[in-house]
Amino acid sequence: MILGGIEAGGTKFVCVVGTEKGEILERKKIPTTSPEETLKEVIEFFKNKKIESLGIASFGPVAVDPAHPNYGSILKTPKLAWADTPILHILKEALNCPVTIDTDVNAAALAEAKKGNAWDVKSCLYLTIGTGVGGGFYNGQLLHGRLHPEMGHMLMPIGTDGFKGTCPFHGSCLEGLVSGPAIEVRAGKKAELIAKDDPVWDQVAETIAMGLVNYQMILSPERIILGGGVMHQCHLYPRIHKAFYRLINGYLPFTEDQVKHHIVSPGLGDDTGSVGALMLALER
Repeated sequence: MILGGIEAGGTKFVCVVGTEKGEILERKKIPTTSPEETLKEVIEFFKNKKIESLGIASFGPVAVDPAHPNYGSILKTPKLAWADTPILHILKEALNCPVTIDTDVNAAALAEAKKGNAWDVKSCLYLTIGTGVGGGFYNGQLLHGRLHPEMGHMLMPIGTDGFKGTCPFHGSCLEGLVSGPAIEVRAGKKAELIAKDDPVWDQVAETIAMGLVNYQMILSPERIILGGGVMHQCHLYPRIHKAFYRLINGYLPFTEDQVKHHIVSPGLGDDTGSVGALMLALER
């Protein structure tokens, strides 16, 4: 079965042709400009590929409920030109094939559950920490509700350094405290320029771990996968493991060694979003 997948991001659209096994056969990156320009290039890429269905893993918020009056549209977004763009319907009409849409992080959770570092468990939480913070949860199916999870906007306590966060909506939500831009403001320099022993990393790890404990208590995932640009700072993992274990405080049956295997990096690396889009195409 030949499938199409789109990882629709704020800076680029990654279009792939692949198989139901998640194998990527062909790939093209298209800059995210206006909806008209970007989608024209997307359609041009796919139109002769003979794909049987298409999955879209999109930046959000997105109307993912088929009962929603704007189903398949990007809703309110900082990329103002894309607000209210009916991306699903445009591509379905142009390519004449079934199209499925979900958030990029939900698609990443699906990919890791099917083909990545959560293949051996029944449930997983995927959290991306980069330009923003977002999460998806898979437990046999992806979690939806009134909209879809917005895990980056969980309100958090301010750390001991007094940093109040950068989120224009919530200030000290998880995204406002530990996203890449937030860390840059907090430290006064880009993350890649911050020394590994800088105390700011302990604050960041503590906040991330606190968020993960909250997700653990509410959703009870069997594995937590951390992706995104901030997590390229690999020294964060042991800090997060240590803080998570301490904050659980014996309430849940985790050993220190189990925590290391519970909170992990993506098994699919940079292909997580693209493979997730292919997996969405199977959900038609």
